[in-house]
Amino acid sequence: MIKVLRRAPLYIFLTIASVLSVFPLFFMIVSATNTSAQVLGSRLLPGTNLLNNLHALMGQQPLLSALYHSSVNAVLTTIGALIFCSIAGYGFEVYHSKGKDVVMNIILLAMMIPFAATMIPLFRMFSQFGFPTTLSVVLPAIATPFLILLFRQSARSFPHEMLEAARVDGLSELSIFLRIFIPTMRSTYAAAAVITFMAAWNNFLWPRVIIINNSEQTMTMLVSNFRAGYVIDYGVLMLAVLIASLPTMIIFLVLQRSFANGIVGAVK
Repeated sequence: MIKVLRRAPLYIFLTIASVLSVFPLFFMIVSATNTSAQVLGSRLLPGTNLLNNLHALMGQQPLLSALYHSSVNAVLTTIGALIFCSIAGYGFEVYHSKGKDVVMNIILLAMMIPFAATMIPLFRMFSQFGFPTTLSVVLPAIATPFLILLFRQSARSFPHEMLEAARVDGLSELSIFLRIFIPTMRSTYAAAAVITFMAAWNNFLWPRVIIINNSEQTMTMLVSNFRAGYVIDYGVLMLAVLIASLPTMIIFLVLQRSFANGIVGAVK
């Protein structure tokens, strides 16, 4: 009993912190079912205006088109990042050369440069090359220094004895990577997939700059469009935010255990 009483302040603090963390999500879900006036009145009970908000949202904005383009951009970015960054991280750790550390240091220095500093050169480059919009959104995000570092750190736990044994058995380097490294690093791939998908789905600045045609806008751009009007329907806005948040929440909930294992493995 005394032990429980000693831990009571900790439990109270954790309960309050949990409520404060979950409350914005709860308010967003509840507000999506209420009218704009009820949202402004901070109503905390579910309403009956969900279908009306959905009808208004689809009437005001191309919801299905935005979901499609966001999904395509996020999926292609995730697949490309997992392929290129895992190969780069694997190569930096497994193969040895004199200039490897120098190149890796240059890549790490790129993490210090804010995207705003490289946005204008990227825009000029993609505008001159005339790439399709989807490629222009995806290509700058498929090779990030953070993911390369994540895979390199995870590859340090890869047993090199297994690598040498596979080479002795006659496996090619590509076969070793596909048949041994990838299955061994499943948790790292899951963590990288969650990070990349969430970043690609929530990306706003670069799509806003590079996408000119409104028919190709993403969900983040769709949500921002509600602030352009003189009168904002907060019920419709909250529903749009909820729909935009669902894919990332689902991905994280499905892969949360592998995500945690992958991050812990990379840190070790």
